[in-house]
Amino acid sequence: MSIVQIAELSGHKDRIWSVSWNPSGTLLASCGADKTIRIWGKSGNSWESLAILTDAHLRAIRSVAWSPNGSLLASASFDGTTCIWDRRGGEFECVANLEGHDNEVKSVGWSASGRFLATCSRDKTVWIWEVEEDNEYDCASVLACHSQDVKRVRWHPLEDILASASYDDTIRFYKEDVDEWAMLQTLTSHTSTVWAIDFNNVGDMMASCSDDKTVKIWRQYLPGNSEGVPTTGEDPAWKCVCTLSGYHERAIYDVSWCPATDLIATACGDNGIRVFKEAPDSDPHSPTFNLVAADRDTHDQDVNCVHWNAKTSGLLASGGDDGIVRLWEVKE
Repeated sequence: MSIVQIAELSGHKDRIWSVSWNPSGTLLASCGADKTIRIWGKSGNSWESLAILTDAHLRAIRSVAWSPNGSLLASASFDGTTCIWDRRGGEFECVANLEGHDNEVKSVGWSASGRFLATCSRDKTVWIWEVEEDNEYDCASVLACHSQDVKRVRWHPLEDILASASYDDTIRFYKEDVDEWAMLQTLTSHTSTVWAIDFNNVGDMMASCSDDKTVKIWRQYLPGNSEGVPTTGEDPAWKCVCTLSGYHERAIYDVSWCPATDLIATACGDNGIRVFKEAPDSDPHSPTFNLVAADRDTHDQDVNCVHWNAKTSGLLASGGDDGIVRLWEVKE
């Protein structure tokens, strides 16, 4: 496979922390240390900046995420707040500002149902917000399960189940039980900070990346599974079934599992992007993933984020410390 740059999007004045495609694959949001969000779209054969969202955050914006229907965009900032932007009127308007974290908010994400929003912070907590009508957001739970800075939250693609990754080297799962949110399981396999996590399109596998320079592949096992993986009650259990090591020279800051092609992309502190694919004859309970494409000079500095377009196969966005958003085509 090959990875070819197809666009270089300039405009941010400082490092890029997050990139996120909207569900229809027509718009890309990026955010960074310059305290702005940029919305990019295609005009003819070229990509251009369609909107610049400013004045909502006082410090760097660490994460952006689109709602499942694409009408709302959430942004999380080092200023401790999360803003909700509404684009249903044609232009983006900040319609809610969520406060409560005691420190930098590192990640934000919407549940597949659109009923919940999750945020996580340097204050070691994960907050779950219930989405009400008229842009009202009520805090449904504050989960203080991690012992260190929480780097990432990611929802299951089909169910209202949440995963979080932390500086404490663990990944934790949560679900709503009656009216309370409870932790389901703690995953321990990484030996340093877990920077990011992402599910495959059906949610039975997950990839994680770490400061330990590895990517780990996890598989979900249901109660009564024939492999003998122990579970608790009616809840599934997650087990690490593969470790990808020796491919990255520094910390891996982001991982994205493509829903259209099943390719896995990573963003690394060695300035490069790598793409992995499961071998066709792979054992599902001990899978083999091969490096199928790489660009070792993707950005001039650390690559902080990658995100696959869900509608256009092989279209990948990346952002880095060089302040540039780049678009890539990955193809056979």
